Amino acid sequence: MSLKAVLFDFNGVIINDERIHAKLIEELLIAENLRPKRDEFRQMCLGRSDRACIRDLLTSRGRVVSESYLKQLIERKAKSYQQYLETTEPLPIYPGLAEFIAKLRDMQLVLGIVSGALRREIEIVLNRINLAEHFAVIVAGDDLTNSKPQPDGYLLAVERLNLVYPELQLKAQECLAIEDTFVGIEAAKKAGMQVVGVSNSYPMHMLQRHANWVVDYLLDLEWERVQQVYQRAVSQPNPE
Repeated sequence: MSLKAVLFDFNGVIINDERIHAKLIEELLIAENLRPKRDEFRQMCLGRSDRACIRDLLTSRGRVVSESYLKQLIERKAKSYQQYLETTEPLPIYPGLAEFIAKLRDMQLVLGIVSGALRREIEIVLNRINLAEHFAVIVAGDDLTNSKPQPDGYLLAVERLNLVYPELQLKAQECLAIEDTFVGIEAAKKAGMQVVGVSNSYPMHMLQRHANWVVDYLLDLEWERVQQVYQRAVSQPNPE
């Protein structure tokens, strides 16, 4: 078995935007006459799609809304976030990202994104930082019913990469996921992938209990060690 593909999370791995998402969710709750709670965003939303986040925040307060109203709330928050993306200069991209991606492409690895963020949000950022061409597939929150920690997004990314590169005959075990949250790491492992945890959202010592490798910065990753694992054909078991 060899490493063939690297799949990136988006929020917290590519862009440092936790603060703005937390602010927008808080504003949404206030507009709904609901009181935000301390640390609620990190507990219920970090690493998950807006749909899952907003739905669960409302449910925790006994608020049941229709699918159409939930969609309106998601769109309202998405519009505010996109205004932030289009007007902020420079975008808060994590350091070393472009160099890291260039290294992966030099290694002839194919790249994708698996995120709970909406597709248009991801595309705005990738186009603004001139990295869109490097990602063969994007699996976004609007492609999925189930949010992380379910593995659906990662499994769909493998399917789509095989459509783009049928000669790869890609399997989940031949992918490496890059995540910053516990729910993201769990999703990738459920899909049968090895995971690099980047300590952007949680301290390194907390991620070490969950991810296969943990780094402070993407460029710190020791590729020799990673490739040795894949060359030994060590992998997580397939989900049943």
